[in-house]
Amino acid sequence: MRWYFSPKHLLHDPDREVRAGTPTPGYEVARRAEIIAAELSRDEELHRGEVRAYDRRVIDQVHDPRMVDWLEEAWAECRPFSEHREIIPDVYRHAGLSVPGTAGREPLQKPLARLGFYSFDSMTPIVEGTYEASRSAVDVALSALEHALETGGVAYGLCRPPGHHAASAMIGGYCYFNNAAVTAAEMARRLGGPVAIVDVDYHHGNGTQSIFYDRDDVFYASLHGAPARAFPYYLGYRDESGQGAGHGWNHNVELERAVADEEYLYLLARVIEVVHAKNVVGVVISLGVDTYMNDPISDLALSKAAYFPAGRLFRELALPTVVVQEGGYDQVDLGVNVRSFLRGVGGLDAAGPV
Repeated sequence: MRWYFSPKHLLHDPDREVRAGTPTPGYEVARRAEIIAAELSRDEELHRGEVRAYDRRVIDQVHDPRMVDWLEEAWAECRPFSEHREIIPDVYRHAGLSVPGTAGREPLQKPLARLGFYSFDSMTPIVEGTYEASRSAVDVALSALEHALETGGVAYGLCRPPGHHAASAMIGGYCYFNNAAVTAAEMARRLGGPVAIVDVDYHHGNGTQSIFYDRDDVFYASLHGAPARAFPYYLGYRDESGQGAGHGWNHNVELERAVADEEYLYLLARVIEVVHAKNVVGVVISLGVDTYMNDPISDLALSKAAYFPAGRLFRELALPTVVVQEGGYDQVDLGVNVRSFLRGVGGLDAAGPV
């Protein structure tokens, strides 16, 4: 099985985020990706591939080009207003600040206001290297896509920053470009048929859902902590099924606290049945292992033993598959859990050489 990774993720290296009004060290740190890469590198059956650079036009198919332009210049234009390396918004665009039915006007002459126009939380800081690192995360995902399409098999993109909270014109939840959405849109275009994104991160992928909510070329299915208690709170409810052409192309499964291995695997198997019924021609998996019992910002109860069979369930689809990394913040078992999932989805045995 082939996997892809770029050292450019190290360019995104904030020291702090603002959580509950308090500057504090963030959970989404460079060490996460390094831990996963080290674990995969020890596995002789997982082979690292070469990352290619892709044209920005692929990103612009999913993200508003004005937002992409803004993110490229955001740190430089906001840097004079922060005494720290990070820039973090202090005011946010809200539905109540726009004429009903519109998205509001971008405040072109005020850098900090533009920062809030494109952001939805204070936990997604921008530093000097954020844009380049985010572009490299997309390159990683698309390189994995290239391999999956060439072989008809499975490939993994170790993407950092993650992406599934980023919407067409909005960053947040540690996410800047939506790696899974860019990959799925390109996969659907290349294969000439509908594809699926299955999101197994603890947190609902609000950005992915919103991007495809009125489209029928990408089916989005997510298993996540119920939004009544879990970030991002405002999307991810089971009655959100898509609209217009996308009606029936969005499927949310809300998980209660302390869901453990047996129940989770049962629910995931049901989701895969729904995906199969959509007759998709390819799959993107948003892999978050923050479903783990020891994850510091989640409340499920999956053990290490759950991740191999979770990955193996996707083998039933027998489709070109790209796995992109999302969350997972317990640094002790992070690499082991990702490796177990990949061995499962890759059709390898549970243990494997290390």
